[in-house]
Amino acid sequence: MSLDAFIMGFAFILIHLLANELIPSGRIQRLKWFSFSGGLAVSYVFVYVLPTLHKEQMIVKKYNDFFTMESELYFVGLLGVLLFYGIQKVVRKAQLKGNQSKARALFWLQILFFGIYNMLVAYTVISHNVLGIQAVFYGLAVGLHFVAVAHDLWREYSDIYNSIGRYVLALGIIAGWILGVKVHLSPLTESIIFAFISGAMILNVLKYELPPDDEAHFPTFAIGVVAYTSITMSLKFFFQW
Repeated sequence: MSLDAFIMGFAFILIHLLANELIPSGRIQRLKWFSFSGGLAVSYVFVYVLPTLHKEQMIVKKYNDFFTMESELYFVGLLGVLLFYGIQKVVRKAQLKGNQSKARALFWLQILFFGIYNMLVAYTVISHNVLGIQAVFYGLAVGLHFVAVAHDLWREYSDIYNSIGRYVLALGIIAGWILGVKVHLSPLTESIIFAFISGAMILNVLKYELPPDDEAHFPTFAIGVVAYTSITMSLKFFFQW
């Protein structure tokens, strides 16, 4: 494991353990924080996740005769959207019906799936050997994404999240570390994993990080989008990421 990946993984663990301490308590500051974070996350999806998914699709099509179209990995990404959206919908439905015991039980299922999600994200970071400045900028976007997801889970059932949930999410990061170091999967399998978590990440970014109209601070959101996109695209141009 490279030092870059180790530092990034350790930061992800701290984020899940201390996420709510990182968010400003004042309403205006909190809205600006989430707007800026959302801008970075949306930019990350468009300048990294979608282009990388396209590149993975082209590689898979070139070296695997079974993949004859140009959309197989996008279908896998759609499955990621469907699965995570379905789980969240079931939890919300139980909450709206006032069945708190069922909702709390289903919330554990949601925590488990986000633990698996964290594991796959961490595995992808390690297996793709993201290093140097690239690790800093991609790690920043993913880290802020983790903060937003953790905060939303905390708002649903803070007692469950604080007592056990955050440790489950942190253990997902550690499990992904171990898998990334010890397990070497085929390029096809790694592409499928990337596509699945890409779909889940796109859903979670739009759901958790894109602020609603009444809570958005658009200038801060725009600054996040423009700054992250400009810097990342410049680094892509100069360093051929």
